[in-house]
Amino acid sequence: MSTNSWSHTDGQNEFPESKVARIRRAIIGAPRSVKDPSIFHRISLIAFMAWVGLGADGLSSSAYGPEEAFRAVGDHAYLAIALAVATALTVFIISYAYSRIIERFPFGGGGYVVASKLLGRQFGVVSGSALLVDYVLTISVSIAAGADQVFSVLPEALHPYRMGAIVVVIVILMLLNLRGVKESVMVLMPIFLSFLVTHLILLIGGLAVHAADAPRVAENVQRSFTDGMATLGLAGMGALFLRAYSMGAGTYTGIEAVSNGLQIMREPKVETAKRTMFYMAISLAATAAGILLLYLLFSVTPEHGKTMNAVLFERFAGEWKLAGLPVGYWFVVFALGSEAALLFVAAQAGFIDGPRVMSNMAADSWLPHRFSSLSDRLTMQNGVVLISTAAILVLVFTGGSTSTLILMYSINVFLTFSLSETGMVRYWFVNRKKFKDWYRHIVIHIIGLILCLFILAVSVFEKFGEGGWVTLVVTLGLIGLCVLIRRHYRHVTSLLKRLDEVLIDLPVADDVQPGFPQPNANTAVLLVNGYNGLGIHSFLSIERLFPGHFRNFVFVSVHVVDAGGLKGAEDLERAALLTEEDLKKYVSFAKQHGFYAEYRTAVGTDVLDETEKLCIDISTKYRRSIFFAGKLVFQREKWYQRFLHNETANAFQRRLQFFGLNSMVLPVRVFAQT
Repeated sequence: MSTNSWSHTDGQNEFPESKVARIRRAIIGAPRSVKDPSIFHRISLIAFMAWVGLGADGLSSSAYGPEEAFRAVGDHAYLAIALAVATALTVFIISYAYSRIIERFPFGGGGYVVASKLLGRQFGVVSGSALLVDYVLTISVSIAAGADQVFSVLPEALHPYRMGAIVVVIVILMLLNLRGVKESVMVLMPIFLSFLVTHLILLIGGLAVHAADAPRVAENVQRSFTDGMATLGLAGMGALFLRAYSMGAGTYTGIEAVSNGLQIMREPKVETAKRTMFYMAISLAATAAGILLLYLLFSVTPEHGKTMNAVLFERFAGEWKLAGLPVGYWFVVFALGSEAALLFVAAQAGFIDGPRVMSNMAADSWLPHRFSSLSDRLTMQNGVVLISTAAILVLVFTGGSTSTLILMYSINVFLTFSLSETGMVRYWFVNRKKFKDWYRHIVIHIIGLILCLFILAVSVFEKFGEGGWVTLVVTLGLIGLCVLIRRHYRHVTSLLKRLDEVLIDLPVADDVQPGFPQPNANTAVLLVNGYNGLGIHSFLSIERLFPGHFRNFVFVSVHVVDAGGLKGAEDLERAALLTEEDLKKYVSFAKQHGFYAEYRTAVGTDVLDETEKLCIDISTKYRRSIFFAGKLVFQREKWYQRFLHNETANAFQRRLQFFGLNSMVLPVRVFAQT
């Protein structure tokens, strides 16, 4: 047996922190402890902060949604009034419907959880896959549109650097989100407030400037409408309006973000989320509808190299002067800068909710289980990195074209909306006997369903041939991949159940005598995960391989807090108690076989870090210890199995060997092909 050749203090090793670790700590921040009773309060968001982090996605869409709709009407600008009314009404209907969803699903999850619970897993994976593609496009569209705003006021000589700037922004936002959601929101809040102030000045000032011309504008609109009816007819005008309405569907894309991000809200979560939704609905409806009206009032037309919002701000304030100084020009620059910056902030919804959807799907085995893990900063770093990489690839593939991205964008949003509303309609209809006022609740979801299905159908019809088909193909491909991943996990689970059926029902006595520890005797330390056939198989394998060698057994288990489990201190305590109950069964089982046994447990976000600490501590009491961990070994190992199964046992062995501790991986053979 090797002896311990390192120094430690209270179970912590004293090896100096590596240079890479110091750099990582400087960029991302120091680890957080889930055992800190105040941690859930400190990382959660009040309604205003959640509005900044999640509402920015919806509010920022006013930079491109109204523009796309207004461009679609062409010479029939008078339709902007109807578009403004329809836009505001749509925002309020969808927002109110999602407020009701928040009440029904107070732990969050958004469209994926709603579809899974109310319609079935098959609909859930469709909704989840659509959401993941949508959040990648949220990041891509927001940052591409923000770059458009910035480069609208920069010299053309700098335009070749646009794509490089886009990639840099994504990397910066990725690093901010690896530090934590609250930290990223705090950094970006001044940008959000700047947008609100400048656009409030635009909306109030622009409408006030034309208040005196209201009768003339109304007369022009009425005359133009009459002329349009004469040339297009009712059907033609209706078709034109519907196309413009569908082209502006990107305006509504950020509404679901609040429902998806409920877990980051401050208690009481439901009330905080509903208040956040209210803030977002009011701000988005007023801004989007107001901009459409101002396009009409200021006779805004597209200009080469400029967004329509840039043209609008120039016509509103470009000529302002104060004491001979061009304050109007600087106001326009500042306003467009805040708009561009808010578009960058809007990408937050993708960074916050995309990994959360991945986590929920990973917990249900649609995605690799590692995507449900939290980093030591309590962020979903695997999901953040993956979604950032995917966004960069999409931007490179499309050349960063905002128009192309918007064509791909809104289809999946309304697919998810439609599934969520279908689920809620079904819920209230099935439970109509339980709730006397069920009809009052179902009405808003029926209206929302009809509206979302209509926009989805028109969007697919209008955008399919122009690039929308790419979104559908990618989404179908992701759904297929999810089905294959889940099939693999289910097959492996069914194979392991054979062990459970054979071993888990072995009797465990409650009146076993405790015995006495023998610190100088040979000790087996076994890493287990729940009381199951795999753990019992590993215990019996140790007896078979080393008959009569060990006198002490120590069972070690770490409750890993994933993204779905990060809800509150009470949930952690409950999970820790369940882990202890499983370990006590192992202890009783070992004592029945004539061994002294005890257990050690911990709670954390990284099973290896916590296990390492426990094992080092155990080795100080039991100097002659060997550490064991079970590992699935497939008969014909495929390349993807290492990615789907986390190789914990091998990593555990490497870590302990570094500290001079003897360790061994026990193979658990899986004979069937998977």
